[in-house]
Amino acid sequence: MSATSDDCIFCTIIAGEVPADVLGRSEHAIAFKDLNPQAPFHALVVPLDHHENAAASAAADPATLGHLVTLADEVATASGNPDYRLIANTGAGAGQTVFHTHLHVLGGSARLTEHLV
Repeated sequence: MSATSDDCIFCTIIAGEVPADVLGRSEHAIAFKDLNPQAPFHALVVPLDHHENAAASAAADPATLGHLVTLADEVATASGNPDYRLIANTGAGAGQTVFHTHLHVLGGSARLTEHLV
């Protein structure tokens, strides 16, 4: 997969062509608020390189996922959410709607439990 994709909304955010409420950035990833939050704190952490999903990113560069988790922890903690949930949907059948690797960082609610729906 290429470093960017012209038809990817996350690639356009990374390029600064589409505005986002950026919470943090590293040399490997960017974190911004989700436009449709599912919890009081809901951020997306996106690698700068375009790959379709977490498995594709791991195959291309296994360190990518570590960089995402590190930035997720930084933005969650800085936002007052030291306890949070990370979700990576892989494939349309699992609910992935933007086909660029990303982590959902959810926090700020005691209702975030181990029960999956």
